[in-house]
Amino acid sequence: MAPIVPTFRRERALWRAGAIRVAGVDEVGVAPACGPVVAAAVILHPNARRIPGVRDSKTLSAAQREALVPQIRRRAAAVGIGAASVAEIDRLNIYHATHLAMRRALARLGGHDHVLVDGLRIAGFEEQVGPYDAIVDGDALVYTIACASVVAKVVRDRLMTRLAARHPGYGWARNAGYAPAEHRAAL
Repeated sequence: MAPIVPTFRRERALWRAGAIRVAGVDEVGVAPACGPVVAAAVILHPNARRIPGVRDSKTLSAAQREALVPQIRRRAAAVGIGAASVAEIDRLNIYHATHLAMRRALARLGGHDHVLVDGLRIAGFEEQVGPYDAIVDGDALVYTIACASVVAKVVRDRLMTRLAARHPGYGWARNAGYAPAEHRAAL
């Protein structure tokens, strides 16, 4: 089955309504057994052209994601990265730490008019970031969210590769902390 190709349908409706700085937001690192949660927020110019190959980061190889990130950064009006550390995850829980990472990514954009976020509605999020829409499978369906998913995945994978060099034996350069049998055995 061919992967779903995300569209600008949501962004176009917002652009027509006057929301020019539409931010797509996604996170990576909720399921792994170790490492931070990383979020990316991406704003594209209204009526931007698609970058061939951009789709949900989970459907792309590491090499494809790495090749797309510089293109996304060049074409974007703004890119913000936010993270929540392992200590913050332990203190807040993964749900709240994920939303903290998203808010940090959005804060690094220099302003936005509307947010499109992958997933379900988030309690109290609108009060903190302004108007937003939560879209289940947004990383597969919405182009700016797909761009954010690619950026977030590459940033987190690079971080886990650097951590693997400092803490060998867990295979983080290969498994990014997602706890396959190799990682569980090392623990």
